[in-house]
Amino acid sequence: MMKMWNVILVSCTFFLCIFGTMLTRSGIVQSVHAFARSELGGYFAWFLGCGIAATVLLILSRLDHLKSDTTLESVLSRESSFLFNNLLLFASCFSVLWGTLFPVLSEAFTDEKISVDKPFFDAVNIPIGLALLLLTGVGPLIAWRRSSFESLKRAFRWPALAGCGVAFGLIVAGMRHPYALMSFLLCAFVTTTIMMEFFRGATAIRARDGGSLPMALLELTWRNTRRYGGYLVHVGVVVMVIGFTGSAFNQDVAAEIAPGESMRLGRYALTLRNVEEGQSDSFWWQKSSLSVTKAGGDAGTLQPERRLYLADNQPSTEVAIRRRLDEDLYVSFTGASDNGQKAVLHVYIFPLVTWIWIGYFVVLAGTLICLIPGRVRRSISNVSKVVPNRVSQVEQVEC
Repeated sequence: MMKMWNVILVSCTFFLCIFGTMLTRSGIVQSVHAFARSELGGYFAWFLGCGIAATVLLILSRLDHLKSDTTLESVLSRESSFLFNNLLLFASCFSVLWGTLFPVLSEAFTDEKISVDKPFFDAVNIPIGLALLLLTGVGPLIAWRRSSFESLKRAFRWPALAGCGVAFGLIVAGMRHPYALMSFLLCAFVTTTIMMEFFRGATAIRARDGGSLPMALLELTWRNTRRYGGYLVHVGVVVMVIGFTGSAFNQDVAAEIAPGESMRLGRYALTLRNVEEGQSDSFWWQKSSLSVTKAGGDAGTLQPERRLYLADNQPSTEVAIRRRLDEDLYVSFTGASDNGQKAVLHVYIFPLVTWIWIGYFVVLAGTLICLIPGRVRRSISNVSKVVPNRVSQVEQVEC
C-alpha cells in the first residue's frame, strides 16, 4: 500500500538534503554552517535540477508498477494512522522549509528582509508534534483494515483516563502552561496504551505457561521482537518528549557579582567565592568558583571558566553544569570587571534535560531488540523451507 507515496517521500528527502546544502554553501541563506561563500552552490543547483527531472521521468515511466495493490478501507484503521503520520511530518517539513526560505523570497521580491525566528517554528511545530505524539498512542491499539467506534472506545478508555488524571494533578500542582499540560497528558496516554499491550500479552502467556510476570514479558518480547521492540522505541520517544516539554519552564538570569555576593534563580542561590586566572601551555584561563545552595541545602560547587587560546587568539567558554533528573543548572562565566574583582555570570535552569538522554538510550535498546530475530518469525522461516504454501497462513496467525 502507498508505494507511490513512499517513493515520492524518499525522493523528496534526498533532494531536500541537496537543496539545504546548496542554500548554505551558496550563501543564499546566512548560516553558521556556511563558513565562506563559494562557487559550489552552482554545482549543487545543476545536480538538483537534473536529479529531479530524472526522478520524475523514472516515476512516470513506472506508474503501473507503483500502483497500490490495496486501498484504505476505513479512516479508522492502522493504515490511515500511518498516512496521517506521514502527512503531519510532511507539514512539519514544509513549515521549516517555508520559514527558512521566506526571508530570501521577501528580500528578492520586496527588497525588505524579514527574519523568521523561534516563535514561528514553535507556533507551527509544537501542535504538529503533539498530534504525532497522539498517533504514537493510537497506533498500537487501532486495528488493521477497519475499526469501530465501540472498539476504540473500549481500547482508549483507560489511557484517556490516565492522561486526564495526570493533567488534572499537574493543574492542581499549579501548572498552567497549555502546551505543557497537553504534552504530559499525551505522554501518559501513550505510555498507558503501550503498558496495556505488554500487560495483556504477558498475562496471556503467564496464564498458559505459568511462571512470573517478568519472565512472561521476556517471552512475549522474544516471540515478536519487531513488534515489542517497536513499542519500546515508542516509550523512548515519549521519554524524550517529556524532556522536550521541560523547555517550557526554562529560566535564566545574568548578574555581575563580587566575591562574597550572591545571585538567585528559582530555588538556587549562587555565592561567588573568588575569581582566579592563570596560563597553561596552550591557553590563558580565568575561573570563578561558586558555592551553590538549593532550597537552603548544599548543592555543591561549580567552577565555570573562560579560555583564550594563544595559537589563534580564539576565546572559549567552559560551562559548569549540575545535572540532575529533574533539572540541570548551567553557569556560564562570560567576563570579569573591576580588574577581575567581579564576575559576570549567566545562569540557566533547564528542567528535565536528562530525560532526553534517557529516552535516547531507550530508543536504542528498542532498536537493538527489533534487530534480534523473533521466535515467531524464525518459525515462519523454518515452515517456509518445509511447506512453502503454509507461510501465508502462519503469517496471518502471527498478525
